[in-house]
Amino acid sequence: MQVSVENTSALERRMTIGVPAERIETEVNKRLQQTARKAKIPGFRPGKVPMSVIRQRYEDGARQEALGDLIQATFYEAVVEQKLNPAGAPSVEPKSFEKGKDLEYVATFEVFPEFSVAGFESVSVERLSAEVADSDLDNMLEILRKQNVSFEVADRAAQNEDQLNIDFVGKIDGEAFAGGSATGTQLVLGSGRMIPGFEDGLVGAKAGEERVLNLTFPEDYQNLELAGKTAEFTVTVNTVSAPTLPELNEAFFNQFGIKETGIEGFRTEVRKNMERELRQAIKSKVKNQVMDGLLAANPIEVPKALLENEVNRLRVQAVQQFGGNIKPDQLPAELFEEQAKRRVELGLIVAEVVKQFDLKPDEARVRELIQEMASAYQEPEQVVAWYYKNDQQMNEVRSVVLEEQVVDTVLQKASVTDKAVSYEEAVKPVEAPQAD
Repeated sequence: MQVSVENTSALERRMTIGVPAERIETEVNKRLQQTARKAKIPGFRPGKVPMSVIRQRYEDGARQEALGDLIQATFYEAVVEQKLNPAGAPSVEPKSFEKGKDLEYVATFEVFPEFSVAGFESVSVERLSAEVADSDLDNMLEILRKQNVSFEVADRAAQNEDQLNIDFVGKIDGEAFAGGSATGTQLVLGSGRMIPGFEDGLVGAKAGEERVLNLTFPEDYQNLELAGKTAEFTVTVNTVSAPTLPELNEAFFNQFGIKETGIEGFRTEVRKNMERELRQAIKSKVKNQVMDGLLAANPIEVPKALLENEVNRLRVQAVQQFGGNIKPDQLPAELFEEQAKRRVELGLIVAEVVKQFDLKPDEARVRELIQEMASAYQEPEQVVAWYYKNDQQMNEVRSVVLEEQVVDTVLQKASVTDKAVSYEEAVKPVEAPQAD
């Protein structure tokens, strides 16, 4: 087998491969012999059909099958021989495909970038620290009460936080549109569930009242078919119900699976959950800063094949999350390219750190993470046992731990500043930068 490689760009390779005719004929004959043993042809007993008849009937198919398999096999033999690491499937172009002659084809493909991760010292991290204060716990209890609010019909005008039962019909240019109408819908004013202006437009309405709202869908609305369009909603208010917060009693505690512990026991469990959330938030923010620093210090070229695969994966996720009558490939690729590029770059950089420092998942940390996640359940021992019986879940946890070990490796050389903050600030999500 003859192989030559041409570098057509930083990552693209054009590899010409020649396969001797003898190897092709050997593969063709193997397939014909296999066919001869089971072929059923009138006038001949199974296994007794002359090879000339077998060849006449089946050689073309056997040759096509042999050539396809040989291209696949010799391509991988060639990349191993040339010590190349393909980042995607090759584009194959036959140059010589004639019977009795050597097979020659050209495979064009991208390779993974070769680089060493550096610049750990340039990574700057602000590591937050915080505690769950009694006031934070009190605020959380109020949030839990509001999440379990009940409503009673009230004979008055609607206010924010009231629940309205409404019918509505939405029209664009006088025509009703899919998903724009409903009957008997329960809507809490101020919840932000509807598009801007819808809920505000119902404040002050009474049961039996009809209101017409002229509103515009946001430019970034999840249903791209409606984004930026102006619609008229005719809304009928059926009932207005006022909110009633539940008491902090045993019946309320039982909703969370916490029984016979009283208010102090409930506060203890809520505090544990808040502390777990706090640890996760701090860890996540440190990790994001480390990853941002690694990206800035290690600019790399991304294989187009990996980028396209990630864009397609994000398209599918978007359709699954938001639904609508749209197929993944109908979503513009540019919507996902920046996120996909970041994911692919980080994947390559993290993998290289693992390789450079010969990192292996710390099984003690794996168990610690599983126990941390299991502690949120009523029967944590059962959850731990379930993880250890599920290979796929265990591999996912090991991947998370390995990524944490990458972060720890970077932090050993990075510039780290510790900052004490409030619980609220520590768990507050980082706002994405606004586009200019």
